[in-house]
Amino acid sequence: MNLKHLFKPSTMAVVGVSTSQDNHPANVIYNKNHLRYPVKTFPVNPKGGILNRETLYPSVNHINENIDMAVIAVRAEYVIKVVEQCIKKGVKSAVIISGGFAEVGNLKLQNFLVDMAKEASFPFIGPNCLGIYAPDHVDTFFLPGERIIRPDKGNIGFVSQSGGVLVDQMVKFAGQGIGVSLGVSIGNKACIRETDMLDWFDKDPGTKAIAFYIEGFEKNEGRMFIKRAEKCSKPVVVLKAGKSKKGIEAVSSHTASLAGDYRVFSQIMKQYCVAEAENEHELTSFCEALSCYPKGIRGNVGIISLSGGHGVLAADACELYGIKIPVLERKTMDAIREKLSREIRDIVSLVNPMDLTGSSIDSDIVTSARHLSRDMNIDCILALLIPYSPGVSADIGAKLSQVARNEGKPMIAYVPNEDKYKIIIEGFELNNIPVASSVEGAVLMAKALTRCRPC
Repeated sequence: MNLKHLFKPSTMAVVGVSTSQDNHPANVIYNKNHLRYPVKTFPVNPKGGILNRETLYPSVNHINENIDMAVIAVRAEYVIKVVEQCIKKGVKSAVIISGGFAEVGNLKLQNFLVDMAKEASFPFIGPNCLGIYAPDHVDTFFLPGERIIRPDKGNIGFVSQSGGVLVDQMVKFAGQGIGVSLGVSIGNKACIRETDMLDWFDKDPGTKAIAFYIEGFEKNEGRMFIKRAEKCSKPVVVLKAGKSKKGIEAVSSHTASLAGDYRVFSQIMKQYCVAEAENEHELTSFCEALSCYPKGIRGNVGIISLSGGHGVLAADACELYGIKIPVLERKTMDAIREKLSREIRDIVSLVNPMDLTGSSIDSDIVTSARHLSRDMNIDCILALLIPYSPGVSADIGAKLSQVARNEGKPMIAYVPNEDKYKIIIEGFELNNIPVASSVEGAVLMAKALTRCRPC
């Protein structure tokens, strides 16, 4: 099935628009796209009429233009008829918002819908979903625009069985400055499933890393997903729900999926180098790191800190997450010490993690990063910055980014996520260097790189 018209539609019909309920899901979707997005949008209601001086069409068949995508938000018992009309009209795809299918035990209705769509090669997302968010292009979420926080356009493709988790993760992405290429809530995933989305994102030039929130699979589908992920040219991150007995029960009632044996699935993910995030916090960190560095590392980090305490925190986090802090080569420490400012040369600690003290200046930090990058024992640099130190300039992010580009080793920065330090953060991010808002977050980014190393 061709998914282009689902994710890059030029025209869209919203079926189920109400003449009396302004907050009806179909009305929210129609108004948002009609007023704020470039996709040409048509409202559909069986009674026809006028809504806010716009024509209400009795069915998609009454629309004189070709329709790329229909958003269907009607009661479950009416969905089949609407899909039949879409197929007859030549509509190329659909997002089925409506609930009332397999998740409530109505498997017969869902299977009938799937059989009809497959016979007509009619791809759809859902049912029981929010659908699609493509920044600056289309938004089928039935959530008022003023209520949600949207990330900017970026290079993360995110697929979620849960619409709520998708929206919540978008908030976290926005807060961390992470952009998305496409966000998709697949709900019951009756037609378009995770493997279909892997194929789409693998070929999408705007996507650099792919993330999934997964509740469960059909029988044998999990192994198929992992094998497909192994062949994917881009790093894949998975947050798996349904790890506990109660979680497994909740999965079944939410999207009618089979949670399966979590421990087996987790081990398979490790075996095939799919990065498993333990929670939403890890998912955010993993996505940012892997969108910048799609190739993995062995897990040997060199830590530069301007505070001994930050170095200790990083060391503890590294041990917790299985990251190694190797001993540096003597020539590395000698080269750094020789070029440090005289004022700090005798007070710094150049063992790993390094403590350059709060008296260091830009050149000290840059020198340390350059020579640390050349150490054969190190394959990733963690730069823990204290931007309120008097010797640190607003250009330190850009300067360290230049080192990373020239030396060719991954660098991950920690800078407090405050507006006052935005210029430093941008110095990194504009050069594709990931920035964490906590020391632990920086270590989690390094952990992500170890999870996706080539096998």
